[in-house]
Parts: sequence; C-alpha cells; structure tokens
Amino acid sequence: MEKEQEQKSNSNTGSDKENNETRNIEEESIDDKKLQAEENKISPEEKIEQLEDKMARTFAEMENQRRRYEKEKEEAFDYGGFAFAKEALNLIDNLERSQQILENDENLKNTEALKKTIEHLNIIKRDLISIFTKNNIKPIESLNKKLDPNFHQAMMEIEDDEKEPGTIVQEIQKGFMIKDRLLRPSLVGVSKKSEKKEEKNEENKEF
Repeated sequence: MEKEQEQKSNSNTGSDKENNETRNIEEESIDDKKLQAEENKISPEEKIEQLEDKMARTFAEMENQRRRYEKEKEEAFDYGGFAFAKEALNLIDNLERSQQILENDENLKNTEALKKTIEHLNIIKRDLISIFTKNNIKPIESLNKKLDPNFHQAMMEIEDDEKEPGTIVQEIQKGFMIKDRLLRPSLVGVSKKSEKKEEKNEENKEF
C-alpha cells in the first residue's frame, strides 16, 4: 500500500512539473507574441530613431568612462605618493627637533662642535626641502601672515601689541602642499593683544 501511495505521489509531482513547464512555455510564447506585435506596430523610421538613440547613449557612456579613467590616471600620477610624502616629512621634523635639543644643551653652547653640527643639519634640511620642491611638495609660508584655516592650524595665542590680532608670529611645525592639495597644515602661534592694553581700550570706550 505504501509503495502504491509513493508511486501515486511521484506521478502527481511529475505531472505538476510537466504542467508548470507547459504553462511557462505558453507564457513565454504569449510574451514573444506581444513583443512581436509591438514591434510590428513601430514604423521603420521609429526603429532607426530608437537605434540612433541607443547608439548615442552608448557612445556618451563610453566617453564618460574614458574621462573618468583619464582623471583617475592623472590623480594617481600627481598624488600617488601622497602618503609617502606625508611620512617623509617626519625626517624634517626630526632634524629640527634634534637641532633644538643641541642648541639648548648648556654643555654644547658656543662650541665649534655645535656650530659645525648645526651647519650640517641645515644642509641636510635644505637638501630634503629641495628634493620635495622638485617633486611639487612645497612648504607653506606662515610667519607674519594672517591665519588662514585652509593652510594653518592655530595651537596657541601669543601676546604681541605690535602685530594685528590673528597674525602668525610663531611656526611650531612647518606645513606643506603637494601641488594644489594640502599635505599637512602649518601648526602656528598667533598674536593677540595684551590684557593690559585691552583693559585700557575698554576704559577709554567707557569715557
């Protein structure tokens, strides 16, 4: 009995599959007929217009892809060494730190050894900056210029009545550009009016 039921169920599933397949074939044939009927309604001139429109879109897409590729290639060529250049700036920072440490050493002050060492460090630093400049990596001019958030980052305020407030009076770390792109901002100290002068100005305003 069980075998007969299994055979019946298998025959039923088989017939269901066959029915589904025949339905799918019938639906596809109906869709094909609809498409053919729609195509028959379109005149030859309209077909040509459709083809021309498709070709124009295809060519436009190809041109856009070509332009994107050219732009990406140019950016890779111009800025491909961005990360390397940024890391290489640490060499200049370390040279400047070493120079400051040596200059502040009481045992080395006013000695010939210190003078010669500082001269060599300056030569190395100039050579590094020259190599960077040849590769379109240039230092940002900061001292005595107005603070520009696009190129400078203020780290401190320094009282200075001779300078306009917001003028850069100290460069803590030199900033650099790579072509027209910021490699790193200059870390600077900017001037501000002394508290005594501000108090005097406020008193004069009151009178």
